[in-house]
Amino acid sequence: MRVGYLGPEGTFSHEAVLSDVDHRELELVAQPTIYDTVMAVHEGAVERALVPIENSLEGSVNTTLDTLAGEAEDVAIAGEVVHPIRHCLIARNPMALEDIDAIVSHPHAHAQCARFIRAELREGVTVVAAASTADAVRRVAEHEGGGTWAALGNRLSAEIYECEVIRAGVEDVAGNETRFVWLAPAGEQPEREGRWKTSVVFWGVGADAPGWLVRCLSEFAFRGVNLTKIESRPRRQGLGRYMFFVDLEGSERDAPVAEAIAGLHQHAEELRVLGSYPVPG
Repeated sequence: MRVGYLGPEGTFSHEAVLSDVDHRELELVAQPTIYDTVMAVHEGAVERALVPIENSLEGSVNTTLDTLAGEAEDVAIAGEVVHPIRHCLIARNPMALEDIDAIVSHPHAHAQCARFIRAELREGVTVVAAASTADAVRRVAEHEGGGTWAALGNRLSAEIYECEVIRAGVEDVAGNETRFVWLAPAGEQPEREGRWKTSVVFWGVGADAPGWLVRCLSEFAFRGVNLTKIESRPRRQGLGRYMFFVDLEGSERDAPVAEAIAGLHQHAEELRVLGSYPVPG
């Protein structure tokens, strides 16, 4: 089986794949961006993919949500894994913190380590964006220009690109973790066992009417279906036009969930089930 993930080797996505499945029988296929990772399933280039969807510090990964809702209707969430995120300060060679001229990483990593950057690195250090944390470590390993660069990444990337961990655990809040979701072609039902979760997205022309969102969500409350997350995202059709992402407990094959989704259809212009899938624990 071909499995896509945000590359290059050594990203937290790569680390999450290695920790969640027996990868020895898989062909892991690195993708340049999260968008490309989702679309690889859509295009049939891979059979499964693992993408980040939510971080405990920085919230939702908007690219994942927007791509699933807008461009990959034939791709479904088939499972999830919560993976701890432990950022390390990584350089090609050992160095003092005050010697660092530039700190390279993915913008999410910079945000998750913002307090460390402000408090521990010298004033005026240059923040350089990279496509992923592993890409940042690779760039630091290959950097030949002026100045001294360091990266924010994980130990796996430091090992792969033969760099040094200068300091571990530089994330601003202990217990930082990211929720990843497994993607598969829509219509492939996972085996039904344990706890389940269902993710939906909806929007409607009546969204400007007073109480519209309450009426939508009441379809779940009236049937005792617990919502674990709700978030709005712009539909990119002008200000004031939003789509709403909801995660809820249970499978779409459970009667209360199925009835709630059917009821929501009566209020929404568009409603899509992004996936119904087992969850760990």
